[in-house]
Amino acid sequence: MEQEYKYEVGVKLIEKTLPESDKVRKVWELLTTDVEVQAYLKMSNVFAVQRLRYNDHGPIHSRIVAGSALAIYKILTEKGFKPSVVADGVGDWEDSIIVTLMGAYLHDIGNSVHRTHHPIYSAMLTDRIAEKILSKIYGISEKAYMLKQEVMHAVFCHDEAYNCLTFEAACAKIADGTDMSSGRARYPYRAGKNDIHALSALSIERVELSPNGAKPLTINVYMSNETGIFQIDTVLGQKIATSGLAPYVEVRAYVKGKLFAVRSFETTHVIRQS
Repeated sequence: MEQEYKYEVGVKLIEKTLPESDKVRKVWELLTTDVEVQAYLKMSNVFAVQRLRYNDHGPIHSRIVAGSALAIYKILTEKGFKPSVVADGVGDWEDSIIVTLMGAYLHDIGNSVHRTHHPIYSAMLTDRIAEKILSKIYGISEKAYMLKQEVMHAVFCHDEAYNCLTFEAACAKIADGTDMSSGRARYPYRAGKNDIHALSALSIERVELSPNGAKPLTINVYMSNETGIFQIDTVLGQKIATSGLAPYVEVRAYVKGKLFAVRSFETTHVIRQS
């Protein structure tokens, strides 16, 4: 019987999706209390929001994406998808969740250096941060270094210019695209930015993740007007198309509660499921 549940993307989602695992919860605690991590996230917003008038790329965005990534992970694994970390013998299910969580939370820290080439800077900064955090869980071990590389891959591949090669990276990447409701756009809009990016984002009222649809993952986007479709096609859609999971994802857009559009996104790359 199909499970009747859905997850609303937002700051509280991580509280629902963080598993009852001491190891995973310790990683979450380390991420959210680490001075270096939090400084880089704050500086990401100094560059992105204050200097470039982009939307939120800081601590709140990272928290939202982490919660969304774990929700996507849960929905798809309950549908039978096997994480790459497990399938390829790199680690177990807990390790896989940790990779997803860290990749989602750290993906944008490179904005603290520059928006241009930020996926590269994000991966570079993640190198030391992931080693520091993972060593507190796994010690100085081969597994810690192997998982660090998985996290760096997830961080690097969050940008639509790069294809994800792992399930964990794909969950983090799609999750990044789901943080597109009006709250994320309020800062640049208040600063005077009123282009199609800001206006379309302001029209999005909420985003929900659901297993109850024609495809394994359904993303429901509720909008106040039709301009929000721009966000779906140019932001979320590109993330899905390069995630490696595009054939399994459907986006349903609603305007004032009525179905407005259904989107699926083509891809040339699909992550192996075996």
